[in-house]
Amino acid sequence: MPDGNDRRPPRLPRRRLVRLFWSAHRRVYRLTRGRVGLWRPKGRRWGTMCLTTVGRRTGRERGVIVAYLEDGGNLVALAMNGWADAEPAWWLNLREHPDARVELKGGPRLVRARAASGPERERLWARWRQTEARLDDLAALRSRETAVVVLEPREPVAGR
Repeated sequence: MPDGNDRRPPRLPRRRLVRLFWSAHRRVYRLTRGRVGLWRPKGRRWGTMCLTTVGRRTGRERGVIVAYLEDGGNLVALAMNGWADAEPAWWLNLREHPDARVELKGGPRLVRARAASGPERERLWARWRQTEARLDDLAALRSRETAVVVLEPREPVAGR
């Protein structure tokens, strides 16, 4: 009989199911023209936003639904791909083209992305840990550190 200290690694749904869920979520958001599918973070629950990046290879806009927390005027996301080992395409796109657009429950916002580091990363990771008790166990499933992505507000560029 296992003792109380037995910590089994978390079991994740099959990759295909995770992709299907987020694809369906994005489809509902698009079909309802944004009326359904986004929510603000509340208490210990994360919110969802539609993040539009510029593709690093195609140069075309790409939209994805991403979980986020608020940190003052910034939005904070984890660059995880359903906890799969590969980096999410949206994060690879932001590293190449950090300017992006988000749709929030309260309306659109222009942002610039960067990875948090040092004490800021530790503080933001701790905030995410409040929403997901097994965050560290889930992150340990990946061979690389999960980036904590800070989306800072930016002003529109004249002529765009």
